[in-house]
Amino acid sequence: MNTKKLTIMALLLAIALTVFVIEAHVPPPVPIPGVKLGLANIVTLAALVLLGRKEALTVLLLRIVLGSVFAGQAVSFLYSISGGLLSFLTMSAALRFLGRERLWVVSVLGAIAHNGGQILAAALLIGPGAAAYLPILLIFAVLTGTFTGLAAQLLTARLGK
Repeated sequence: MNTKKLTIMALLLAIALTVFVIEAHVPPPVPIPGVKLGLANIVTLAALVLLGRKEALTVLLLRIVLGSVFAGQAVSFLYSISGGLLSFLTMSAALRFLGRERLWVVSVLGAIAHNGGQILAAALLIGPGAAAYLPILLIFAVLTGTFTGLAAQLLTARLGK
């Protein structure tokens, strides 16, 4: 890996981590546990498009680990890692088929997968009744995924130039 790519990865990690920690301390947009904008996903999508899968996965994993440490939410680590990995796999596959022009759709699919991963983790921790919460989360996944996807699409278009 060259120095330039490593530097860009470090900058993206710092941005994603900062956004994640700030968002963890801001009241959620709606009073439903687990619903947040997921603004750090903008950086993950940008890394995926601009740097590639391996580098984006590295940024994501480091952000999840460090974010759990810095935000003081060790319990949420399991939710973040399961949702993050499932989301990443989904977005990586979707990006191959949909391309940069439909990055917002890739983001929506990633947000839906993220919620699926979180529900799987919750089902392991508290039981299968957690799945009843999925329809509510999916509605917000479409809304927040669209917002973060459009932001990532705009960002990557500007940075790509």
